[in-house]
Amino acid sequence: MTTPQQPLHSGFGAASTAEEVIRGIDLTGKVAIVTGGYSGIGLETSRVLRAAGAEVVVPARDPERARAALKEVDGSEVEQLDLMDPASVDAFAEKFLASGRPLHILVNNAGIMATPLTRDARGYEAQFATNHLGHFRLVARLWPALVAAGGARVVSVSSRGIRFSPVVFEDLHFEHRVYEPFLAYGQSKTANALFAVELDRRGRAEGVRAFSVHPGQIIDTGLAKHLTEEALRAAGAVDEQGRPVRDPARQQKTVPQGAATSVWCATGPQLDGLGGVYCENCDISPLVTPENEAGWRAESGLPGVLPYAVDPEAAARLWEVSERLTA
Repeated sequence: MTTPQQPLHSGFGAASTAEEVIRGIDLTGKVAIVTGGYSGIGLETSRVLRAAGAEVVVPARDPERARAALKEVDGSEVEQLDLMDPASVDAFAEKFLASGRPLHILVNNAGIMATPLTRDARGYEAQFATNHLGHFRLVARLWPALVAAGGARVVSVSSRGIRFSPVVFEDLHFEHRVYEPFLAYGQSKTANALFAVELDRRGRAEGVRAFSVHPGQIIDTGLAKHLTEEALRAAGAVDEQGRPVRDPARQQKTVPQGAATSVWCATGPQLDGLGGVYCENCDISPLVTPENEAGWRAESGLPGVLPYAVDPEAAARLWEVSERLTA
């Protein structure tokens, strides 16, 4: 059965924290991988999963930096991984599979945002290559461990950035159109959401369920490093003194609040038997209808997902394209 894209009324909300949503859940004996799990909401995700008893593996492009950041997360493991490098993805996955462990939770959290035009060694645009294709390849390589868990969840960290762009299949890598950093970011975040839709369809018979999440606007994570303070102020993300604005009702969250939806999707019993949906504020998001899209775009606090980001046909097409692009 396809899970409806409509709220469950979970009892949690925009101000809920990761610690609150995982309270009472015992992850002893479970194994989790959190990409980017050493900074921002990824670090908080790693911390609370480990505190609940899970074995936590954090793949990182800079393992030394990751180990320093994770020094308070006792018992976490750090391994080398560069999502833009297919050989690095393969090497990480091979090492994990060789450990013989099942994989119960995979949080595809790492990402880049609004970068200047950069291409990987294959010529692929960097935000699409990192945020989507790297994680697509990682899931494919880790598939035996996900199936071996006998009930696994894959969480893709998307964003309200989906509003900037659908997946433009005719020009994924900005070879024929002017590059705009937020168009590329939006395309990659829409791809994250679509990936969860098709992954869930393909995986649910083997017990692998998938979700995508909008964590909220969390300005102090390093993700916005390519934006000027003027741009952040104009967006209402920081005040006149450059301090982050906190207002969960408008999706402007702390790091613990920002990690909450990822942790809820990874562990929450309310989602047992469900999947393939886009979530925010620790609940399934409602669909944005054509008649209320203008209002949704104008008001950053309104929950909702644009239909093109959860469209099953686009999701299936993206999967096929991604298979070709990652060989």
